[in-house]
Amino acid sequence: MHSQPHTTNPFAFMMDPAAVIYAMEHSERLGQLRSRVWRPLDRPLISVQAADVVDFDQEVDAKVVNDAIED
Repeated sequence: MHSQPHTTNPFAFMMDPAAVIYAMEHSERLGQLRSRVWRPLDRPLISVQAADVVDFDQEVDAKVVNDAIED
């Protein structure tokens, strides 16, 4: 089993990012981790808004635009 020497200062890795990427790609321990991709934002939580909420939003947006034009 080959083991690379560990540095005592983790900030020293910042000087050689290629070595960090190489170590991550060839790490047995990282390769053994189970991973799952979670995508909670792919679907909207609220699919349909109530009509009165949509009307209110449009009314507020129109007022903000009209106020900006008058200034």
